Parts: sequence; C-alpha cells; structure tokens
Amino acid sequence: MIAQDKQENETFLKESLSYLENLGFENIQADIDGYETPKSYLKKGSDVSITPDIVAEKAGRKHYFEIGLKSEEPTLLKSKWRFLEVLTRMKDDRFRIITRRGHYKFTQDMLDDLNLDKTPIKL
Repeated sequence: MIAQDKQENETFLKESLSYLENLGFENIQADIDGYETPKSYLKKGSDVSITPDIVAEKAGRKHYFEIGLKSEEPTLLKSKWRFLEVLTRMKDDRFRIITRRGHYKFTQDMLDDLNLDKTPIKL
C-alpha cells in the first residue's frame, strides 16, 4: 500500500498485524502507532521513499508483507512490489501480499502484470 492509502486503510493494517501475531511472527515492525517503523529505502535520483507495510520474523527468517488494496497509483505500487521482490530475493527473505475481499482481482492483476508467482494471503 502506498503512503496516500495508509490513513484510509489503517483498520485493515491492524487486522493484518493481529493475524500475523496469531501465526507466531515475532519482532513485528509496521508503519503504525505502537510498532517500530520498518527501514525505508530511498529511490536514487528522486525523493521517493519505499517503506514496507509490515516486516516480521519467524523461525529466524525475515518476512516482508505488503497490503494489496485498490490504489489510485497502480504504477507506484507496482514499482514498490517489484523492488521488495528483488530485495527479498537478494537477502533470501520472504515477500508476501495480504489482501481482503473486494481487492482479490486487483491484487491478482497486479501480480500477473509483474510476472510474480505469488498466492496472496486472503483475510
């Protein structure tokens, strides 16, 4: 989810955090009050900052989670997902998408456009 959508979808972000806590994830970082903010990455040559929605650890491996919701800026969202996919492959981490009812098709279309073979977590 991009920064413009974070305030509108704060409740879904909290639902996702509780879901991950129930699954046994630890050291959860999220860009929301009460949690430590994940590390941000700056795009070289511009002032665009990329911050993962949720970063958590399980069994010694870091997992990056993105919230897949309909967005006004699908191009910006695609570039964020592509960057996080490449980053997680380089570091041998995991990258997953969390989505909800009403956003399944949008999320799947985005994954297909990026040629990412991922199964979104449906809450």
